[in-house]
Amino acid sequence: MRAEPWTEYAWVDRDAGPVVRPYAMTGGRVVPASGGFDVVAMVVASRAADGGGFGLQPEHRAILAWAREPLAVAELSAHLDLALGVVRVLLGDLLGQGLIELYQPPVSAGLPSEHVLRAVIDGLRAL
Repeated sequence: MRAEPWTEYAWVDRDAGPVVRPYAMTGGRVVPASGGFDVVAMVVASRAADGGGFGLQPEHRAILAWAREPLAVAELSAHLDLALGVVRVLLGDLLGQGLIELYQPPVSAGLPSEHVLRAVIDGLRAL
């Protein structure tokens, strides 16, 4: 009896469905259709999402269920047990449909310069 071609690889077997599932969830997309999602960006379901999410994939509905309260993208990924890239693509779909709101962290313009930080470190070392 001839071995099946995939048996030489430890990471794949007959039940390899979950290995390719994220690709299927995103339709092969790796970049969100709309929005850039930082891992610390907060997402929350919008009022438009109260309609029940008809016509959405189960993963989209799960995101809306978790995002009833503001939640960071990284936390959402952990709760759903999905790769961060997959969650970003799915969030892009929801943002494009107006079903979530996105709150990005403030930009670093208000942070001290590298020069100031080095001066503080040098001062602490001098103590």
